[in-house]
Amino acid sequence: MAHAIFVQAELSFTMTKSTYRLCCIIPCYNNSSTIRTVAGRVRQKIDDIIIVNDGSNEETTAEIIALEKEGFRAVHRSQNGGKGAAVKSGFQAAQDAGFTHALQIDADGQHDLDLIPTFMEISKKAPDSLLLGHPLFDDSAPKLRLWARKITIFWTHVETLGFAITDPMCGFRIYPVDAAIEAAAKGNYMEFDIEIAVKIVRLGVPVINVPVPVRYLTEEEGGISHFRMWEDNFAITRTHVKLVLSAIPWALKSSKKR
Repeated sequence: MAHAIFVQAELSFTMTKSTYRLCCIIPCYNNSSTIRTVAGRVRQKIDDIIIVNDGSNEETTAEIIALEKEGFRAVHRSQNGGKGAAVKSGFQAAQDAGFTHALQIDADGQHDLDLIPTFMEISKKAPDSLLLGHPLFDDSAPKLRLWARKITIFWTHVETLGFAITDPMCGFRIYPVDAAIEAAAKGNYMEFDIEIAVKIVRLGVPVINVPVPVRYLTEEEGGISHFRMWEDNFAITRTHVKLVLSAIPWALKSSKKR
């Protein structure tokens, strides 16, 4: 397995293996047909799961409430705020409950959950690190999204002045919770995954990129895309502009600390 580890500056926090506590955060918006299966499979590997109900419809909310009665943790947001907003609510719930790390996965079942033990093993050995899924797409991936992804990857390398991040958009990752909250990402929708990855790198957190097979599910399989063509593309572009403009000041500040 190929890993890439990159350190930008002195860490402002450290973690010991003895204090390691992992939970899983699953942001969920109208994934009524997949959330039970995904949560159940994750629970075979991780005991503590936080499902964030991001203002879902009645059918999905009822499913999440039923899962709560079966011992799953849940955070219910009254209104849909976007994937980023949901994950940030999950971070706060995780920190409040004393978890040091959080595995983030999507609720639609597109990720290979059999890789969770691999992520856990790597994370426990390198608890200070951010683990990012490096997606390996099959023929189900829309070609337009693949090209757009390449553009985002290029700008992410500019924003971090290096190649720490192989792919900033995969939703399969393990965060050190304190670093995730300290990063203070502003984005609430699809731009969130990009922004928080870049900002965590800028905190000086090492990154480990882990290959992850990804398959896009059909509607019949329960696949639901929440990507908003105009709004999300605009938000992603705006986020890149802000991160590019802040790259040089960040680099200068980091060099002074060395």
